[in-house]
Amino acid sequence: MRIGLAAVALASIAAGCAQGQGGGSGAPAEPAAGPPLKAPAARALDGYATRLRAAHTARVAAAKRWGLKRVPLTAPPPPAKKPEITTREGFEVDGHLRLGLPPVFTTVPTEDKILFLTIDDGDEKDPAFLRMMSELRIPYSAFLSDYLVKEDYGYFKEMRERGVSLHNHTLHHPYLPALSPARQQREICGMQEIIEKRYGERPVLFRPPYGNYDKDTLRAAKSCGITHVPLWNEEVFVDHWEYREWDRSLHPGDIVLSHFRGRDTWKGTMPDMIRRFLDKATAEGYAVARLEDYL
Repeated sequence: MRIGLAAVALASIAAGCAQGQGGGSGAPAEPAAGPPLKAPAARALDGYATRLRAAHTARVAAAKRWGLKRVPLTAPPPPAKKPEITTREGFEVDGHLRLGLPPVFTTVPTEDKILFLTIDDGDEKDPAFLRMMSELRIPYSAFLSDYLVKEDYGYFKEMRERGVSLHNHTLHHPYLPALSPARQQREICGMQEIIEKRYGERPVLFRPPYGNYDKDTLRAAKSCGITHVPLWNEEVFVDHWEYREWDRSLHPGDIVLSHFRGRDTWKGTMPDMIRRFLDKATAEGYAVARLEDYL
């Protein structure tokens, strides 16, 4: 509906621009030899409206092709001024602020009805998932562990080429608080180096395996160039949802976790999981936004 209204408004503006070409006297303009030419601004508006209609048509077709109940909503533009990200109460470590450690959070402060989809580890490498997300134009962030990613670095290279940001989930997915500070450092900084070497960019986001960390974890992450530690408020599986909050509801700005999994461990596929995620989000009026645009 938003796209349709925009197209109508743009077409109306364009028509107004075209009608205003005869001068200000009120007298009719001389007949033209051919169809009237539109002003550059009107042509630009018409072109923009055409692109909006085409994008919406493609999104409708993709939603039908992938078996969604409704067409996913489009997220609003990200804010010009980024929200202030702070550590969620109860998730602090001793000296968190004094040491300038990265904030640990589960929700991004916003009043917009948006969610952020994050997917962990890298076990399942399903080409259908890449096609589905590209055709639906759904943003997501990947948090990768090298012991799984190294089976097919090319899969995640293609993912990055499609606009997905790749982030740090350690080399081997250990329970970090059980490790010495030096071993934690190797797990986090080592994954930083792998992603930079393979994909050309050093991550600034880190998610500790299982969501478990201590002060040494965050100090190591900071030393490796990490600026934020996003956890999650909900987790979506192929056949159900799980919630951190007592109300078992979605909230504006919530980070949603899932995993790269397939039929070996789930009762379905990655596209099945995305279908469950999008059907619920859309039914409750939520769009999916890109996490990196808000940090």
